[in-house]
Amino acid sequence: MSVRSPEREIAPVRAAAPAPADVERIPGKYLSITSFRRNGSGVATPVWFATEGDRLFVLTALGSGKVGRILRNPFVSIAACSARGRLRGEPMTARAEILPSIEEEHVKRLMARKYRFDLLFIRPIRALQGLFHPERRHEATAVLAITPVPSRRRSAPD
Repeated sequence: MSVRSPEREIAPVRAAAPAPADVERIPGKYLSITSFRRNGSGVATPVWFATEGDRLFVLTALGSGKVGRILRNPFVSIAACSARGRLRGEPMTARAEILPSIEEEHVKRLMARKYRFDLLFIRPIRALQGLFHPERRHEATAVLAITPVPSRRRSAPD
């Protein structure tokens, strides 16, 4: 029979639920999503995003590399960034999932609300791209939902 000394006892780990405030703290227009290859190396991509509740939403091409990497490993790192991908905030761990295509219209409305002035310039450019790359005109879209993973904090001993 062994006696456990109080010095050797470890405080339980408590995980705080992700709060919507954590997601709403991400400022700006761009989000850096780092998804991970099979060998563990990260690939960072700056993307537009919209928030609703405690989740971030991203629209991307279904055949993109990030979708394949997320299907293999749903854990990503996210941070506010510039249009070129330069981080402007502290990275946080999150879990990404691919939503059914039925969610696409809802997320497009969220994006249009956030980026209404930017879309005035982007839509004509996309139309021109469609003329030169007709195969991209009908490319399927993936809807990513990203939820920050609760940070694991040790509670103080009582």
